[in-house]
Formats: sequence, structure tokens, C-alpha cells
Amino acid sequence: MFGWHGKILRVDLTNEQISVETIDPQTAKDFIGGRGWAIKYLYDEVDPAIDPLAAENLLIFGAGPLTGTPVPTGNRFMVTTKSPLTGAIACSNSGGVYPTEMKRTGFDMFIFEGRAERPVYMWINDGEVEIRPAEHLWGQEVPQTEDILLEETDPKAKVACIGPAGERLVRIAAIMNDKHRAAARSGVGAVMGSKNLKAVVVRGSRQVPLAEAEALRELCRTVRQEVAADVKKGSSLREYGTAYVPIVTNEIGILPTRNFQTGVFEGVDGITGVVLTEKYLIRPKPCHGCPIACGRLTVVKEPELFRGEGEGPEYETIASLGSACGLDDMAAITKANYLCNELGLDTISTGVTIACAMEMAEKGILPEEDVGMALRFGDAEAVLELIRQTAYQEGFGALLSEGSYRLAEKYGHPEFSITAKKQEFPGYDPRGSKGMGLLYATSNVGASHMAGDLAYMEVFGVPKKLDPLAIEHKPAYIKHFEDLFTVIDAAGLCVFLSIRYLCDADYEVMPTRMAEALSLATGADYTAESLMQAGERIYNLERMFLVEAGFTRADDTLPKRMLEEPLPEGPAKGHVVELDVMLPEFYQLRGWDEDGVPTDAKLEELGLARQSL
Repeated sequence: MFGWHGKILRVDLTNEQISVETIDPQTAKDFIGGRGWAIKYLYDEVDPAIDPLAAENLLIFGAGPLTGTPVPTGNRFMVTTKSPLTGAIACSNSGGVYPTEMKRTGFDMFIFEGRAERPVYMWINDGEVEIRPAEHLWGQEVPQTEDILLEETDPKAKVACIGPAGERLVRIAAIMNDKHRAAARSGVGAVMGSKNLKAVVVRGSRQVPLAEAEALRELCRTVRQEVAADVKKGSSLREYGTAYVPIVTNEIGILPTRNFQTGVFEGVDGITGVVLTEKYLIRPKPCHGCPIACGRLTVVKEPELFRGEGEGPEYETIASLGSACGLDDMAAITKANYLCNELGLDTISTGVTIACAMEMAEKGILPEEDVGMALRFGDAEAVLELIRQTAYQEGFGALLSEGSYRLAEKYGHPEFSITAKKQEFPGYDPRGSKGMGLLYATSNVGASHMAGDLAYMEVFGVPKKLDPLAIEHKPAYIKHFEDLFTVIDAAGLCVFLSIRYLCDADYEVMPTRMAEALSLATGADYTAESLMQAGERIYNLERMFLVEAGFTRADDTLPKRMLEEPLPEGPAKGHVVELDVMLPEFYQLRGWDEDGVPTDAKLEELGLARQSL
């Protein structure tokens, strides 16, 4: 095989048994890799109705065929499981250096099943696999865990681990790699903690076999030259990282502010990429082989309360722990980001859950005695303390650790939870970006921009501009982008580069160059059309998992605020999300029935006939 090693590592933690499996070449091609292979195994082996924290759930680390290749940003992996936050699929993506090192071990995918009797970690070194004791690591934060493991294994190894939040089965816990990178969403860290698996350490030297190596390298040279030319002309991503985005979203009135009560934040000038760059930036920090380098290595030296050093914050963190919580101090937001990384928490869900609590407190729904402090928007010290409490499930943090939906529901007001399928919204208020509203409602993982980010076109005009306030054609675009992002995830690529340089720069946004790269790497002769069909295949199998887990059309919805409460100010003033208009058309385009269930005809078209599932 080319592109793929064709090997899957399976670890039975209950019985401490390790085995190696091969994958059928046709299955490999049909499901691409990463996210695609993972849902195939999850669907085949796990009862969709299972308790996500049961030993029978699988935790899957999946690299793509382009992970570890010369293809720029071929440096991603997916963590797939059943989510303890949503009860749906979790497909959490991360970059850095870890995914490349993982692929170099000679495996494309790790499957962890069962539950270890006591805390353990995995040491995977060029195909040699050990299960090692980890009692001495249990309770350690992420940076300390990685430092200890590099001493015990190999200083050049790479580490993915959980922090205290994952150990305590916090529903919004992340899996961290390379200390600062996160497979953050949907509570994947809690599933890892439920298996008593503290870390997975990898070291490898096995290069990815390529079908047409020189032709692929030539394509990669062309892409890198295009990126370099754009950077030379001026690139916001290179200069400011994603921290340039608050200015953009605030200008069009969709920057989440005070728990999405409005999309215009009066304190936006304090939370921009300019502030981060001028005051706190050490240098850009790229993932492996990335020519864009949107990551930020930062340090905060003062005030003392906010001191720290690490990576970030990214835009999503600035929106969720910043404007959504009413914070206009970049030092405070950066410190909050560091804390989440060190403790192993998803910054998006953490910030929006705290924002939910702040709104309920200000409206007299959440008693001060329950919180243990006066809770108001803009209180940076409260945010930092609540992050710590959430990770350790101390005091009010025990409620926050369940996510905003369960928190708001406990107090009789679930409408203050800004979630879809119980997962907190990312940093685009969909009342002013209508396609994003349909995406949040229909995504297989709950609210997530990474499930099909039409903000590229609605907000940034990449590759072409769409009217963010129009609903015409949005169902077709969301279907296309959901399938396209599925392909990107399965291939092991980063969406930032893929959308800009591996897809056609027109309104069709077909992955022509991506198909070429995958064909040259794997020899599988993908076309843009066959690649999109593979994405649709993967997406529909995920949907079938949700259907069999009990999800219905009623779950493809948005909070009342998005559907009934117009934005009060800004360019999108007066707008709500017309989900009732868009959803039926979306189902029809998907080949699903009126209840959102894939039809027999659609499944058969995709090679997923029910009798074979």
C-alpha cells in the first residue's frame, strides 16, 4: 500500500493484549483514512446506544494518508469515539508534531478498547508497543506529564495525554498533544480518562510509502511557492494568527458577546491580533511542515495574576473565554487559555459554559451561594478560578464540568445554553451568518465550525464571497462543505491550507488538487468527484450512528435565542436563523427522509446498504 501503512494497532486495555490488524485496500480507499476509517470501525463494533464512558466504547486515534507526507499541513489526526457531552459522534482534530510522529510508528490508526485496571500509558516506538504503569502520572497537569514521559521514554518522542479534567471524566475534557495542541471538542479526554489511559507516547522513523513520490513533491513545491507568494504580499494568518478574526466578526456583528446576547463587543480593541502580537508574541509556531505558521508562542509577564507562557490563544478561545464572557483583557484571556491547556479542557465549551453561568447569575436565576462568588460578565479572576474548579470538579465547577446544557437545564432554563446537540457554539453568531446556523444544527458532532465552516465564504470570502444574511443556496453549500471537511479530516490535512490551495478557487469549491495529492500519495486514482462521494459516504455512516443512538429531527435544531431573538445591533440587526426554511431542503439534498434519516436509496448509492451495516 502507498500513503497508508495499512496497519492498525489495537490495544485491549482490560486484558492488556496488543494486536496488529491490516485493512482491506478497497475499504481504505472508500473511507480515505483518519475520520473515515474511524467511523467505519466505530459503527461496526460499538452499539450506538452505549454509555460513552463504558469500557465497551472505543477510543480511536486516526491519521490520514497524507499525514506525515510532504504535502503541506499533512500533520493532522482525528480522535473519534462516542461523545460523553453530546451522546453523538466525537471527531476531534489536532495538529502539531504528534500526528506525523504517530504515522511514523508504522501504524495508521490506534484503537483502544476496554478499561485498564489501574492508570497506564502507551509507549509505541517504531512498531514496538508497551503498556506501562502510570499511577505516578495520575493527577499531573499536561506539561509535567509530558516532561516526565520524555524522560522515561525518548527525549525525541511525542506525547498525547489528558490532564486532571480527563482523569475526572469532565464532559468537556480535551486530549492534549505537544503540550499545547488539543483534540479538544466533545469530551474525548473524558473517554480517555474512563479507560485509565493517561497518555499515548510515540516515536517513529518509518517514512510513509508514496506511489509517485517525485510527482507529489513537485505538486507540494508548487503549493509552497503559492503560499510563500501570498505571505510576502501580506498574510493575516502569518502576521497575527487567527487572533486577527475578532475585528472581522465584530465588524459584521457576529462576535459572540456576553453569552451570545449580541454580536458586537465594545471591548474588541483589547482582544485583537495586534494586541497579542505587540504585547505577548514570542514568535509564530507552525505545526509540522506548515508554511502558514498561524500558531502563536506567547508569554505574559504582567500582571502577576496572568503570568504564564505557552501557545495561543486562537480566535475561538478569544471569542469563548473573551467576548462571550465579557473580557476585554488579552492578558487575562491568554492566561485562561494556558490554564485550559495545562488542565486539559476544551476552551470553547469551557468559555461558553462560564458565559452561560454569568448570564444566569446576572438575571437572578443562579444564586450567588451556589457559585460561591458574585458572578458577573467581565470578571477575569472569576473566569480563572472557575476554570480550575471545572477541571477538578470542585465546588460550582462540578456543575460547570457537565457543560452548559446540563447546567442550564438544572436551573430550569436550558434556553441560556448556546449549544446544538449539547455542544457549545464556536465563535460565529449564526444569526448573522446563516449557513453556519444550518451547519451547527445538522453537524454530526453538535455545534462545530470544523464540521463544515461556511464562514470561509460568508465571512472571509474564501475562495469566493457569499452573502452571510441570505439563506438561498445555503443548504447546498452546507451539504458540500460538510462532505468536503469530512474529506479533509480523513486525509489528515489542515483546513486553512486545504480550502485556500487544494480546492478550486470558484463557487464550486471542488477538491481537485487535493484529489491529485491523494492519488499521487496512494495510487488510488481519486477524482474530485469520487473524493466528494467518499466524504458523503463517511458523513452518512456517521449520521446512521446518530440515528441508531436515538437522535431525531428534533435534535437538528438551535437554541431559542438563535431562532426567535433577533440580533439587537450591528449589520445583522433584526436577523434570526430561518432554520425551518433551510432544514427540509437540506434533508432533500442529502437524500434523507423528512425525519433526517438516510434513505435506503442513498445508502445503496454510497455502498452502505442497510443489510451490510
